[in-house]
Amino acid sequence: MDPFDAGAGGILRQPKAVWATAGASVVAFMGIGLVDPILPSIAKGLDASAGQVSLLFTSYFLITALAMLVTGFVSSRIGGRKTLLLGLAFVVVFAGLAGTSDTVGQLVGYRAGWGLGNALFVSTALAVIVGAAAGGSAAAILLYESALGLGMACGPLLGALLGDASWRYPFFGTAFLMAIGFLCITVFLKEQPKPARKTSLLDPIKALGHGGLASAAVSAFFYNYTFFTVLAFTPFVLNMTPYKSGAVFFAWGVLLAVFSVLVAPRMQRRFGSLKVLGGSLVLLAADVLVLGYGNHTAAIVCTILSGAFIGVNNTVYTELALGVSDAPRPVASAGYNFVRWFAAAAAPYFAPKIEEWTDVHIPFVVAAVTALLGAVVVFVRRRALTHDAEELEPKHATEDSVTVFAN
Repeated sequence: MDPFDAGAGGILRQPKAVWATAGASVVAFMGIGLVDPILPSIAKGLDASAGQVSLLFTSYFLITALAMLVTGFVSSRIGGRKTLLLGLAFVVVFAGLAGTSDTVGQLVGYRAGWGLGNALFVSTALAVIVGAAAGGSAAAILLYESALGLGMACGPLLGALLGDASWRYPFFGTAFLMAIGFLCITVFLKEQPKPARKTSLLDPIKALGHGGLASAAVSAFFYNYTFFTVLAFTPFVLNMTPYKSGAVFFAWGVLLAVFSVLVAPRMQRRFGSLKVLGGSLVLLAADVLVLGYGNHTAAIVCTILSGAFIGVNNTVYTELALGVSDAPRPVASAGYNFVRWFAAAAAPYFAPKIEEWTDVHIPFVVAAVTALLGAVVVFVRRRALTHDAEELEPKHATEDSVTVFAN
């Protein structure tokens, strides 16, 4: 069945509950890149350094990493609907408070609360959409995946449009949109059955005892350091107006979505998961080196181009993380993300520090090295990163890519 078919069960004929959750998911994913175009404006408005402002990412993803041990525990006990509403309530409150900040310390703290809410929401949204969808999961997964791509692409654009007037407006705008999502889910989404088995806080940690899953998580840790050096540090290097910076990261997000959804699965079928991942990591390393040492135009081009490699990597890492062990997918995903999101917290903190200690080029050298280290782990642990002694097939790339990225 064509998931775009307008008939019953197609992507265009889903219940209101599905559309309400998908719409809130778009806004949730916007929150990741929302602050990118306004980082210099925030620094100026709060009289803060680049390193201090980059802590907006560090606090957000540090809490997200720790929340991986909690989200499954919570949702398996109170149900998907209540978990979504709890996450949305956190985002509404802390995004709104972020807009009232008088110091960078307050803003970083509120961003941490926002990260907890976002983790609770996005880790539950896919399961809720699939459970409430009509006509099977294919159209529901495609709808959620489209929400992910749209949110990642439009987050920087929304940040630029609202942030051009004031750096505070994107935070108020997010709180307003999430409040609408809260109301829509309250009205249209009914509670779904709770999982048959409750998830414990230690299940994700225990899952990392599998060598293949641990190898995927370690490699993804190095890769995510590179990913979030681009996302959090590059806006200061580009030093553009919010509008121009938003346009750059919008194009970046479009490439990320296209290569994650359309290109990566085709490359996997042709070349195999490990070859695609290793090659993409090497190309990403080369890209960030040129970004760091090239002129301003080269930096813009390489920033946009990195979205293609990041999109491929996200999909393939997901395939590895969820296919290499026998742990249930939500548990394997939580363990994998518990490790890799720590790098997303570390990169925004260390990149400006490294610049202070050396010069503006070296943070990108470090990012290139970490991408190569990710490729080395894939090569050295290639036997552990296969299942049943065969190259992983991308049979579930579409479903798993949105599951693991969300988690």
